[in-house]
Amino acid sequence: MPIPHPNPLAVPVGAAASLTRRRAAAWTAALVGAAGWGGLRPARAQPPADRPLRVILPLSAGSGADGAIRAIGNSLSRALGQPVVIENLPGAGGITGTAQIVRAPRDGSVIGVVSNNHVVNPSVYKNIPFDSLADITPITILGATPFVLIAHPSVPATNVRELIAYARSKPGVLNYGSSGNGTILHLGAAMFVDQAKLDIRHIPYKGMGPLMNDILGGQVQLGVVAAAPAAPHIKSGALRALGVTTAARVPMLPGVPTIAEQGLPGFELDGWIAPVGPAGLPKAELARLYAGFKAAMEMPEARDALVAQGYEIKLTPPEQAAAFFRSEAARMAQVVKNANVHMD
Repeated sequence: MPIPHPNPLAVPVGAAASLTRRRAAAWTAALVGAAGWGGLRPARAQPPADRPLRVILPLSAGSGADGAIRAIGNSLSRALGQPVVIENLPGAGGITGTAQIVRAPRDGSVIGVVSNNHVVNPSVYKNIPFDSLADITPITILGATPFVLIAHPSVPATNVRELIAYARSKPGVLNYGSSGNGTILHLGAAMFVDQAKLDIRHIPYKGMGPLMNDILGGQVQLGVVAAAPAAPHIKSGALRALGVTTAARVPMLPGVPTIAEQGLPGFELDGWIAPVGPAGLPKAELARLYAGFKAAMEMPEARDALVAQGYEIKLTPPEQAAAFFRSEAARMAQVVKNANVHMD
């Protein structure tokens, strides 16, 4: 089947140009399971050399996940021995692009890369035209990046405990921004507000850029954001880091404690990216694609590029990636219910 003509955002690369125990167990199982896939190498002769691999990103161009995938595109092309074409198809929280992934040919010619929103969307949107678990084949969890709870310096708190005390003394006074209703950054902040039992008003934005600008300007007081783009502002003093959302402290912000160690045990959230194919992807193609990502990440330029984007490399084998999708979907459904998040 011919590859559909890419939209204007398609960019060819390479040859074409508690501490949650379930999550801890999922990552541990991934590392153990990787041994069974460790000897795989991409079957270069399988696809025609001139057949591109189309990679759909249900994300806006310029987002952190978009930058991460584009950064490794050349390495993936070399690892697979075929051109790689990366195409952005954003919209409806990732639903628009994912609908194209699930309807793609089951021959390994089209895959996509999804993020947390993929397992969140079924709980916040009505009438999604596919099953987020049954209609995809997870290839791997490629990497994960930390989030951080930040405050404008005008907020009289230097850590999570002080913020909780202040917010409880002045219910309804503080506000927090997010990159949009139902996004993972919204859920991260909503998780915090719910677990800390606070009364803080939510202000949704259309993307992380406008959100960051208004937190820097003091129009919004709080937010949960990706740590990598926030780190320079934190180090300059323009923003204050109150706690990271991950299970452990992160190297880019070594002096910032986790939210979990500041009175909210079990609080854990990060932003992950995962290559997926349509349901029914043949096992040989699944193995070839996983081996391709694995080989690409063994190339220093790809690994360094992903780390520079703020990601920790995971490379979860396919079976464990599928299990992780299921466990995260269940966990996020509970978060959405507790925080009363929904899209009308």
